[in-house]
Amino acid sequence: MAIVSITNTSVAVNPLKHSQAVGATLAFMGFAGVMPVLHGSPGCSTFAQIPLTQHLGEIIPLSTTGMTEVVTVLGCEENIKQAIISLVRQHHPEILGLCTTGLTETRGDDMARFLKEIRQIPELNNLPMVLVSTPDFKGSLQDGYAAAVESIVKEIPTVSKPDTQSKQITILASSAFTPGDIQQIKEMCLDFELDPIVLPDLSGLLDIDFNNDDNNYDNNFNSTLNRAVTRSGTTLERLQLVGNSSFTLALGESMRSSARILQQRFKVPYDVFTEFVGLDATDKLLYALFKISGNAVPEKYRLFRRQLQQVMLFTHLKLSCKKVSVALEPDLLWLTIDFLQSMGVSIHAAVTTGRSPLLEKIPIKSVTIGDLEDFEQLAAGSDLLIANSNASAIAKRLSIPLYRQGIPIFDRLGNIFSTKLGYRGAMQYLFDIANEINAL
Repeated sequence: MAIVSITNTSVAVNPLKHSQAVGATLAFMGFAGVMPVLHGSPGCSTFAQIPLTQHLGEIIPLSTTGMTEVVTVLGCEENIKQAIISLVRQHHPEILGLCTTGLTETRGDDMARFLKEIRQIPELNNLPMVLVSTPDFKGSLQDGYAAAVESIVKEIPTVSKPDTQSKQITILASSAFTPGDIQQIKEMCLDFELDPIVLPDLSGLLDIDFNNDDNNYDNNFNSTLNRAVTRSGTTLERLQLVGNSSFTLALGESMRSSARILQQRFKVPYDVFTEFVGLDATDKLLYALFKISGNAVPEKYRLFRRQLQQVMLFTHLKLSCKKVSVALEPDLLWLTIDFLQSMGVSIHAAVTTGRSPLLEKIPIKSVTIGDLEDFEQLAAGSDLLIANSNASAIAKRLSIPLYRQGIPIFDRLGNIFSTKLGYRGAMQYLFDIANEINAL
């Protein structure tokens, strides 16, 4: 059982966490036809776009209500209504995702009443609207991501199809997943002849159709820069079918609340997986898919499992008793530590961004809720650091190799294609970590 401590500094010198708006925007990227809108100043939108643009390597669709000093002081809600109407008329979204910011939360705007009023506008009456509270002054990326998913499964109207097969399941994927991870879990479900609806489905970011005129750089440069609506992910039509799923798999502790909402709305049973990396975790995940589908585990997974066992034996010699320091969001921190400890790694220091029910359960001495400055002080003497690309300067100062995980990763290629899920993902994960340590 870990002792959770919070740094008592009054300011984050070298921030580790991102605002909730970043996480909510990332979640909206997994739904097609969504127009994410930040209710705040233009600077709030830019602040949320930068880390995601760095991480994903593409322009992020994100609009703002464009609050000025006058609007902030006097509360000109009519201007905000007109801004939203103008955005909807111009971009024709299927879903409007409205996020608050520190500015509007501090000002005390009654967003529930505001949303109720703009729903009465005829041209907005049939547009699904999702309100997410994402103040910058509390919470982190994981909190905003989870809040967006909760709001979507709570607010989106559903339809019932009597002929829906029991093979349909809902997958709730936490912010710990890369697009490559989500593509992997979808493939695993399909191997068991299941029909997965993934919320949110970021794997669409891996699919680029170069034959589509929308992706013609020369002809559509300006339209790409001004894009305000997401183009890939789970569609509204698919989203409205979640009530017909036979089961919900919540991958990550932060998805537990969303799974509970689906159970309350549609009586759909659920299970939460907090570990989904490594031999034991993959065994449990495949067993769950076997129980849901009734189909035997495909033979290829038996081969992958044997290969992973061989890789574990080989890399154990490289990783055993090595001291590793980790600075990640809570869900990702938990599964990373669980996986590393299964390989005999000693956790030298653990820093995270905020509270989670998992933190006290981590089998290490202590977990610090802090920033990268705390991480630098605690990580001295480690054999490896695991954090996002913002920790690269720390790695250089301490002369310790850095394995990049989390958001953003902007100094390595192919991070959104990487996967740690499944037997093959665990193999690549082990090789990558062992190579970083062996590079000393």
